[in-house]
Amino acid sequence: MAKKKDLLPKILETGANELEIIDFRMYEVLPDGSLYEWILGVNVAKVKEVIMKPDNIVKSPGMPPELEGIAKIRDEIVPIMNLAKWMKIKEPPNAGKYVIVMEFLRETVGVIVHNATRIRRIRWSDIKKPPKSIYERLGGKVIGVITIEDEKLLLLLDFEGILDELGMIKIFGVDEISKIQEKKETYTILILDDSSVARRILRQILEKEGHTVIEAESGLDGLRILEEYLKKAKATGKDITDYIQCIISDIEMPGMDGLTFTRKVKEHPELSKLPVIINTSLSDASNVTKAKMVGADAHLVKFDAKDLISLVNKIVQEKKQEWKKAKEEKKNEETSGQVSST
Repeated sequence: MAKKKDLLPKILETGANELEIIDFRMYEVLPDGSLYEWILGVNVAKVKEVIMKPDNIVKSPGMPPELEGIAKIRDEIVPIMNLAKWMKIKEPPNAGKYVIVMEFLRETVGVIVHNATRIRRIRWSDIKKPPKSIYERLGGKVIGVITIEDEKLLLLLDFEGILDELGMIKIFGVDEISKIQEKKETYTILILDDSSVARRILRQILEKEGHTVIEAESGLDGLRILEEYLKKAKATGKDITDYIQCIISDIEMPGMDGLTFTRKVKEHPELSKLPVIINTSLSDASNVTKAKMVGADAHLVKFDAKDLISLVNKIVQEKKQEWKKAKEEKKNEETSGQVSST
C-alpha cells in the first residue's frame, strides 16, 4: 500500500523532454529614435523553411491589414503575415527581409520577420509564464518565456492565437458533428492545451455534443487534476473512470509537454485505463510515432470537429468494454476470496 501512495508525487515531476526552437528577431524604432530588439521563437517542428521575402506578394481585397498578401512558394499559394504590423511596432528602414514558412492547423503560413538567427535546444521545463506586462503588450499571444544569455528573455509566440485573431483558423466539420448520431452518450473529458484559443475551440466542439469539459493548461496541471479525482474516487469508493472518461492533450506545453504527460499517465496503475488522444497542430509522421511510443490511444490533427467527435466516441466505447470486463473480474475475485475464507 505504501508503494502506491508514493506513485502520485513522482508523476508530478517536470518532464525532461526537449524541443528545438528558431530564434528570430523583430526590431522596433522607439519614440526617442533608439532601436529595441524583440527576441522571439517558434518550435522548429512547425517550420518548413526560412526564405528571403518573396517579390511576388499580392494583396487581395478584404484581407486584414496584418496580412501582406499571398505568394506562390514551391507551387503552393501561401498567405503572408506581416508580424511587425500585428505587433504594432514601427520598423526600421529595409526591415522584414525574411519569411518563416510554417505549417500548422492544416495550413501553410508565411510570417515576415526581421532576422532569423539560430536554432536553440531547450527543455520544456525552462519555459516559464510571461510577465504580465509582456503578456498584455502582445495581446495574450505569448506561450511562455525562456531566459537566454545575458539574462535576456526569448518569447515563444502563440501563433494559433494570432491566426485565430486574424480569422485564419478553420474548424473542419463543425456543422456536421450534430449529424454523427441521433442518440449520443456524453462524457466528462479532460483537455490539456496551453493555448486559450485551442481550449476554447475544443470546449465549443465537445460541449456542442453535450460533453462536460475540464481544462488544464499543461501536463503538470493535468496531473494535479487527475490526482484530485483519484482522491475523490478513493473517498467515495468509485473508480477514476466514473469521473473522467477521456483525455485530449496537446503536445506543446510549457512545464510538461503532452508526450511526457501521456507517458506518466500510461505508466500509472490507475490512470493508465483512461484513453488519451493526442490533439496537435503538428501533423508530421514523427509526432504520430512519438504519440504511439508513449502509449497514446490515438492521434488527431487540430481542428477537425467531426473526426474529433467520432474518435472520442470510438475510443471511449472501446475502453468502456475493458472497464466493464475489469470490474467483473475484480468482483469475481472478491467473491472467490470470500468463499475461500469461509
